[in-house]
Amino acid sequence: MLDPVVSYFSGSDGVRLAYREVGRGRPLVLLHGIAGDATMWLRYGHAETFATRGYRVIMPDFRGHGRSAKPHDAVNYPLDVLTDDGLALLQHLGLGDDYARDYDLGGYSLGARIVVRMLVRGATPGRAVVAGQGLRQVLGIGGGAGSVLRRVFAGWGMFEPGSPEERAEQSLRSSGADPVALLHVLDSIAPTPVEPLGRVQVPTLVVVGADDERAATADELVEALPHGTRADVPGNHGTAAAAPELTTAILDFLARRQPQT
Repeated sequence: MLDPVVSYFSGSDGVRLAYREVGRGRPLVLLHGIAGDATMWLRYGHAETFATRGYRVIMPDFRGHGRSAKPHDAVNYPLDVLTDDGLALLQHLGLGDDYARDYDLGGYSLGARIVVRMLVRGATPGRAVVAGQGLRQVLGIGGGAGSVLRRVFAGWGMFEPGSPEERAEQSLRSSGADPVALLHVLDSIAPTPVEPLGRVQVPTLVVVGADDERAATADELVEALPHGTRADVPGNHGTAAAAPELTTAILDFLARRQPQT
């Protein structure tokens, strides 16, 4: 696995946030899922493949995750703060309004929800990728990884040995997850209604695992986006994140770029 140097920038409120880069070329900003970090794009080989295809791959750690700060005060997690941080990263990289469409933006799971939030709040990448989410999740309708995490955190340290919850807890512990910070992150996530989705003019790929329950409303998300398109890859929500077909689907979509006018 590649091990790029960790760099830092200031979040929307000055919190210290981390990101990694590999490759050179057109910037491609990729956002990870809840309780993960930027290494998901490195661990499965996605970033390396994108880099070999001419992309400068930029992978931040959300606040409360990875090498980014994990403050415990709820004041550091206002509603939609991850979107604020994503927009701050674009400004830090020089990819703000003055350089509109000179980069691409993608995310998986929670990262995909933040991509949607960035789009409805004015981010204008050339293309966007929303992976591992359907309209139900974008609308903020219950279930999903957030509910599982809340249940695990509520019983932290008290589960029956060998139970699914205890195994989930051990996995989170081994990854360095911070329950206090992650609960604040969950509380900060903003839903996106259908109406603002209809104003997004960025070509957007909705890509989901064929066996992911989120695939049930993927078509509805595509229909809500004026320039949405769908692709399916093998696997469920967990295994699709590692599938090489995910990389292929994203690359094929990015390659269909229209000439700038």
